[in-house]
Amino acid sequence: MTAAPALVESRNPADPADLIVQVPAPGAFAAVDTVERARDAQPGWHREGAAARSAALTAVAAAVEAAAGELADLAVREVGKPVTEARAEVARTVAICRYYAQAPYEPTGAVHDPAAGSGLLFTRRRPHGVAGLVTPWNFPFAIPSWKAAPALAAGNTVVLKPAPEATACARRLADIVRRAVPDGVFTALPGGPAEGNALLSVADVVSFTGSTPVGRAVVRAATARGVPVQAEMGGLNAAIVLPDADIDTAAAHIAAAVAGYAGQKCTATSRVIAVGGALGPLREALGAQLRTLRVGDPTDPATVCGPLIDERARDRVLGARAGLAELTGVTGPVTAAGDGWYTAPALVSDVPAGHRLLREEVFGPLAVLLPADDLTHAVRLTNSAAHGLVTSVHTASLDTALGALDHLDTGMIRVNAPSTGVDFHLPFGGTKESGHGPREQGRAALEFYTSGRTYTLGPAHEPGEAT
Repeated sequence: MTAAPALVESRNPADPADLIVQVPAPGAFAAVDTVERARDAQPGWHREGAAARSAALTAVAAAVEAAAGELADLAVREVGKPVTEARAEVARTVAICRYYAQAPYEPTGAVHDPAAGSGLLFTRRRPHGVAGLVTPWNFPFAIPSWKAAPALAAGNTVVLKPAPEATACARRLADIVRRAVPDGVFTALPGGPAEGNALLSVADVVSFTGSTPVGRAVVRAATARGVPVQAEMGGLNAAIVLPDADIDTAAAHIAAAVAGYAGQKCTATSRVIAVGGALGPLREALGAQLRTLRVGDPTDPATVCGPLIDERARDRVLGARAGLAELTGVTGPVTAAGDGWYTAPALVSDVPAGHRLLREEVFGPLAVLLPADDLTHAVRLTNSAAHGLVTSVHTASLDTALGALDHLDTGMIRVNAPSTGVDFHLPFGGTKESGHGPREQGRAALEFYTSGRTYTLGPAHEPGEAT
């Protein structure tokens, strides 16, 4: 008797009874076949040339823009993203595609004089082949786009394996992209670990965003095969607030970075480090800010903190904050229409050394308030985490900010700004357990999705030699 195929499904986290999509998982063999079709299509896609690849990405941007309302609504329904953020994500996706639409025209190498004699030396970057992309659910359009667009621009074909929770968003994005490119150039592959592992076993270049344990496994698998790999694995991000900072502004930035999209961002703030006399005023201001943020229905434009992605995520957050002193005045889960997976933002203090909140990314609207004696102490606390994605520093002193830049062991540092927020034309990534391999986004992405070649062209006959 043949076992029924596994099912891939996603549900509305604001109303778990609302089934968004349910499809059979294709299985490992089908995943390998998908990659082989992409491999067959890749040489032709590269030969299409810069103009065709640029036009395709421009067409994708226009199609995403035309469908912006529909796509935002789908992100709200499938992954619980507050509608204001969902609209911004779709707009960013359009901008990403337009940015990389210019990339095919960029130089792919350089010409050099030979060290001696006549001839020609030049370098050229070439696509790897098939890019295997494994993406999370929290940015269901932007993250696949900032991985796929540079890969396609460079002449690779793409197989996207989205998180099951974002299956409908990935399928809709694939519908749009496929209309602009030849068959086999872009495929969304639904599934779980079986399909993901199969993709990793055959792709020519791998890009992953997700949890640290899975990211480590991805890196091991790709490295064992000798293929290029990058892995973005989250953060345990700190906000450092100096006594000279504008406390109200800092509190507004931090509250948004703690509670926005229920803290389900790898750049969310999860540790708030108050230096010296900033502790008391910041505690009051930040608690007040968190209490004012709208928690509830993600279709409401005023909502900042919507539902957690599922029951397990909600319970993980509630378990992490159990027994700790809460400073926000809001406790316990928040219920809304549909009995979704809601919990209120919380700021906690007096967290004992070694507590999981000081070691692990909980991925929810929860932050720890920590005191520091001075900036040196604050930097030491920040760097004590195993992750190193982003740190925000809040101060009125340029000298203080510059001093912190030299000592913080994080991939990104934002001064007088929230820890959240991504400039897609600049490199993105972290240190330590937050990231492995080259950076994403900007020109760094184009380099990652290509490999360098060095060519030496000598004359058949040296000048003056008889022919």
